[in-house]
Amino acid sequence: MQLFSDSIGRKVVMAVTGLLMVLFVVGHLLGNLTIFAGENGINAYAARLHELGPVVWGTRVVMGVAVILHLVISIQITLENGAAKPIRYKETRQLKATFASRNMIWTGLIIGAFVTYHLLHFTFRTTPGVLLGTDAEGRFDVFGMVVDAFRGLNVAVVVYVVAMISLFLHLSHGIQSTFQSLGLSNSALLPKYGAGGKWLSALFLVGYGSIPVLIFLGLLSH
Repeated sequence: MQLFSDSIGRKVVMAVTGLLMVLFVVGHLLGNLTIFAGENGINAYAARLHELGPVVWGTRVVMGVAVILHLVISIQITLENGAAKPIRYKETRQLKATFASRNMIWTGLIIGAFVTYHLLHFTFRTTPGVLLGTDAEGRFDVFGMVVDAFRGLNVAVVVYVVAMISLFLHLSHGIQSTFQSLGLSNSALLPKYGAGGKWLSALFLVGYGSIPVLIFLGLLSH
């Protein structure tokens, strides 16, 4: 099914859904970083989220719709571009393109697959070997579950690191593209958006990636 056949409409939807996802990534990172406060930090945070059940599930529904729209329109645009431009781009166009911009569809698909895995892993806790328990306060032991998941070299560590690198690449181009699609950019602002997007993407890479890496190295444990 053709979604938003109007080119401008699709760009706006892509930009808005992309911005929503960036805001979610910021909030989610702030929550994840409570793991550095130890068992009480992240377990208290998770318990608080559980108390806000309707708000949390409402956010998940909105973000789920945003991810689906973003992904479907991305695939649609990619297929249309491939059909309309079978001839290679001119050399000048290729020189301006970056690895991140040329592979947006692939990094996006990796992120989409990761979100599914992440939900099954830490939200629904249905993946094999997930450690389920409670802490001394009777709260679900999120800290123990996360530490156990990333202890030693395993599939989870590899999946999360690859996903965070993909997120870095995707957003390093996507943030700049979002402002451009919304008409909030010009020749002076575009380089600034580009630089800001790269810095923010690097922050996400370090913030999210540090958790599995530090646990794997034994620097974050019980």
